[in-house]
Amino acid sequence: MSTKLSERLREAIEEEIATGRLLPGTRLDELELAARFEVSRTPIREALSLLAGEGLIETAHRRGAVVAQITPERLVEMFEVMAELEALSARLAARRISDAELQELERLHEECRQAAELRDTDAYFYANERFHYALYASAHNRFLCDEAVALQKKLRPYRRLQLRVRNRMRNSHAEHAAIVQALRDGDGEAAVRCVRSHVLVQGERFADLICRAGAGDRCTAALAGRVMRVMRAMPQARGRRAPRGSL
Repeated sequence: MSTKLSERLREAIEEEIATGRLLPGTRLDELELAARFEVSRTPIREALSLLAGEGLIETAHRRGAVVAQITPERLVEMFEVMAELEALSARLAARRISDAELQELERLHEECRQAAELRDTDAYFYANERFHYALYASAHNRFLCDEAVALQKKLRPYRRLQLRVRNRMRNSHAEHAAIVQALRDGDGEAAVRCVRSHVLVQGERFADLICRAGAGDRCTAALAGRVMRVMRAMPQARGRRAPRGSL
């Protein structure tokens, strides 16, 4: 029970960090959080431990747990590296994926489709996460898989939030379809192109979302503006158009 509660608390705090409600450097007091969420300190402590493992919070000398200093520039850099880790995973998977692994990827792709049809962002997020983990495993490179999973955990709240942008689940599912087809064909270059674009556009959709969420919040709007400026300065962004219907 406590573990499930700590997971829900982690996700609630993740969202507040991702949307800028909890700003970098904010002290996370266990007693205050326990009172706010109306729970005991134990699940709060467990949730903070999970967040520390993801790199979203840090332990500061004499201050305890604080929100990590992740600037918009750093966030965009993380999405860039995530895109390359996943692209390499896709390139290797195109050569190494087994029939059983391909079937599992197709099954997870179907789970995503069902969640998208129901417009269930939470269900889609979890199915999508399993889809990406299956892609990493299909590369049959344990070091690469470990690195991809570690960075995926750091980007988890931001990848989750971008699914709330209008039509994002539908577009994400279509992008998955292209990835699965490339792997089915054993086309490494196509798989790389599809995965790289799929991950980079998530950063753009996250910026779109916080632009909307921060319409009446100067702090969040400023964060969104900085993320968008950095995204537009990226060479990949200048040479790629956003998917139709994403906004």
